[in-house]
Amino acid sequence: MDRRMAIVGSFLGLTAIILGAFGAHALKVRLSVEQLSSFETGVKYQMYHALFLLVLSFNSHCTEKLKKTLFYLIVSGVLLFSGSIYLLSTRVISGFELKFLGPITPIGGLLLIVAWTFLFMHFIKKKI
Repeated sequence: MDRRMAIVGSFLGLTAIILGAFGAHALKVRLSVEQLSSFETGVKYQMYHALFLLVLSFNSHCTEKLKKTLFYLIVSGVLLFSGSIYLLSTRVISGFELKFLGPITPIGGLLLIVAWTFLFMHFIKKKI
């Protein structure tokens, strides 16, 4: 699980940098300030959670079961939260009506909150 987390964390970090650069350069002239800000929020949260996965992959204080649970919550949360933000903020370029994705964003955010809550509760219960 540690290797998988490190690989996925690295990939999420890599793609966050690429998407951030894409937003700052290519999308800057195509999106409104509000849309670009939303896109950047998706990038930030993706990077935060890429780093979360990397740190977690090197953490010896967490059980494999907890790591596996956190891994799936984080990956699902990033895909739903950041992914839906990317699609919603760029819909003027794609021309697709994606309003149905609106409720997906908070579900992704909730999964990320649950992941952090699990980690918090683990450290409260465990004496390290």
